[in-house]
Formats: sequence, structure tokens, C-alpha cells
Amino acid sequence: MGQPQLLWAPCAGASAPSQGRASASELISVSPARLKPFPLAKAPLPGPAPGRAARRCSAPWRARRAPSLRRMGRLRAGSARRSRRGSATASPPAGSARRGRKKAAAGAPASPGAQEQSPAPGDFDLGAQRGRWAAFQERHRLSCEEAARLLLDAFEYRGLVKHTGGCHCGAVRFEVWASADLHIFNCNCSICTKKQNRHFIVPASRFKLLKGADNLTTYTFNTHRAQHTFCKTCGVQSFYTPRSNPDGYGIAPHCLDEGTVQTIVTEDINGKEWEKAVKEHKTIRDMSKP
Repeated sequence: MGQPQLLWAPCAGASAPSQGRASASELISVSPARLKPFPLAKAPLPGPAPGRAARRCSAPWRARRAPSLRRMGRLRAGSARRSRRGSATASPPAGSARRGRKKAAAGAPASPGAQEQSPAPGDFDLGAQRGRWAAFQERHRLSCEEAARLLLDAFEYRGLVKHTGGCHCGAVRFEVWASADLHIFNCNCSICTKKQNRHFIVPASRFKLLKGADNLTTYTFNTHRAQHTFCKTCGVQSFYTPRSNPDGYGIAPHCLDEGTVQTIVTEDINGKEWEKAVKEHKTIRDMSKP
């Protein structure tokens, strides 16, 4: 390769070298202040020719593609969120797992789905009592629910027995929990005298109508507080709602089935002066309270 050539531009008062080249003596004799750099034209930077990539950066293209770009951004953001939720569901954070273990150790369920569900009827474990339970159901011809209700009632109504009864034709049937020793009221008001309405009073919670609700009709008079219900078919009143205890029932002892009543004690009530008799009585109002 040749030696590098020094280019120079003539300044004011400088003579041009011969054949466009300057010798060393000529360069040394020129004052540095009289030298000036050779002006170079700015050349374009190397790069790809303008094409599709360059056109994408133009303002009109961005304006046309802005809605599509926004939709793509939203789709990517939604996919990222779903991915994060999926990973969080698949593998809960360590802190949540530790809290769940602490709750389980304390006896509390770690999550609602982990709560222990109550067994369905017939699914509970009777253990060694399974044979007795089956024999009890067969002996009394009861379903599992009926047997459970009977035993629960016997536990809750300790000292009471379950009486059953109904009207003459059998269209109305009921059961009632009461003492085997019945306290009967014998009222001498106009209607009780005509229909011989002797009855004992129980809370509404201890009475259950088994069948015949659509076969009952009701008669009321005077204050209309007493609901005298009787069978539409045979006309027998086996129970009613007394005026003295509208939150309970008055049961006719002579309409009960045999075998559950041991003794009967009868108390006369002066129904002809009903307000005075009930006001002076000490316990009649409380007989319909559970």
C-alpha cells in the first residue's frame, strides 16, 4: 500500500503546492493558524433501503393499526392473567399452605370445601348398634327417618308418651305427646255442653296432624277466637283450638287410641262466666307453653 497522503485546503495568503501535493518543508513553513480542515460532506448512514419496515413507522400506518394493536395488547394481558390464576390455583403460595396447615391443626377447616358434611339419612355409622336399630325398625314397622324422629321425640319429651287418635271415620288422624296421666277440663259453656267438649291442652309443638287436613272444617262464634274443627265426613271433633290457649290444641281424650292413657283427672270450668273463670285459674294459660 502507498503512504497516506495529506490533504489540505489553501488558506488566504498560502501558495498552492506543485501537482496538488505538499512537501514536508512546505507544510512546516505554513502557520498552523492558516490551516483549516477540509470540509467533508455528511454521508448517509448505512442501513436497509426504505421498504415495508420503514413504512410501518409512519404516522398514517400507526393510526390505521392502533385498534388492532390495542386488541392484541388486551388479549395478551388477558392470557397472562389467566395463566397467573391457573398457576395460583394449581400451586397455592407457600404462605396460604402454611396458614391452611395451622387452621387444620387448630381444628378449623382450611377451606369451605374441606368442611365435613353431615351424613345423609341412613348413612350414619351405627357401629355395634346396627342390629338393634334394624330390629327396632322391623318391630315397629318404621322407616329410618320415622325411627329417628321417634327416639328424638322420646328424648326431648322425657316423661311423656306419644298418643295417637282421630275421628270416627278415620279420615283425620293425629299424634300428640303428653303425659300418660291426663288432666281434663270439663267446660259448661253453651257449645261445650252441647258437644261434650272435654279436653286436655298441649303446646302446638307437641301436636302433629298426620292426615285429613283437607277433610276438616271449622266453626266459630262470638269472639271467633276458638276454632272448633271437625271432620267433614263423620262430624267428630277430635281436637280444636281453645279460646283460653290459642297457641295450643285441645285434645279430646275419648278420641285417643287405647293403650297409652293410664289415669284421667277431670276439672270443671265455669264456662258460663268464662272471663272470670280463666282469670282466676292459675295454670290453664301455661298449659300451651312448651
